[in-house]
Amino acid sequence: MSAQSNARPIIIKRKKIVQGGGHHGGAWKVAYADFVTAMMAFFLLMWLLNATTEKQRKGLADYFSPTIPISRVSGGGDGDFGGQSVFAEDTLPKEGTGASQRKPTDSDRARGDTGVDQTAAEEMQAVKKALDSLLRGTNGESMVSRRLQRHIITRVTDEGLVIELFSVPDAPLFEAGSATPAPILHELVGLLAELGGLVTNALAVEGHMAAPPVVLREKPVWDVTTTRANVTRQLLEAAGMTPLRMKRVTGHADRELATPEPMAMRNNRIEVIFLRSDI
Repeated sequence: MSAQSNARPIIIKRKKIVQGGGHHGGAWKVAYADFVTAMMAFFLLMWLLNATTEKQRKGLADYFSPTIPISRVSGGGDGDFGGQSVFAEDTLPKEGTGASQRKPTDSDRARGDTGVDQTAAEEMQAVKKALDSLLRGTNGESMVSRRLQRHIITRVTDEGLVIELFSVPDAPLFEAGSATPAPILHELVGLLAELGGLVTNALAVEGHMAAPPVVLREKPVWDVTTTRANVTRQLLEAAGMTPLRMKRVTGHADRELATPEPMAMRNNRIEVIFLRSDI
């Protein structure tokens, strides 16, 4: 009896043996498939960039754009119509076949190869010709003519004929940082007023200036350019321009630069626009 009570208890261990690796889940397969798909899309994109032209890439980009249901730039084609139909009114304006509205009016409708109404183009050429003849007419005073002409640049835009009057280092149009006109501006405005007597177009005056050379707490560029444009308007009217022909006087501060250098004097300028009659 005593021997039985001193016996060590018997412990039975049951060990479960699993054959094979078992099932560990398949999440890694989904991640791997996503990775392979992404890599395939990446290499496909790289191939498309190398195998297509710029025009075709624009067409592809417009096709996948979620903001427009129809390509408003290009169909990506390289045939006779470049992916466009003969009735397209939503193509590039520079091609002369597009309109800016869904239901274009006669003034917005496509007008042929140039995109500009032929009558308006001829009108602007007539204004430019009048200006050129006016400048050539001062050849008797050649020194004055050259002195004025170095301040003038002209260009024809969709708005009309832009006559740009700009400052040069030894002859600014206005006193530094102010809207007080220099004598050279009075002469230039007189020339424009004389041109205004040869044509009947309405006018717009826009002021621009260079960026200030230092960081200021309050930049006066908006007020200065607006005041300069208004002073130019007053000078034009004082020189004989009819006030009713003035359609717009605006100041653009230092937001529209003429040169890459923001502080260059070339950015101090006044633009007088002889507007097209159909605007």
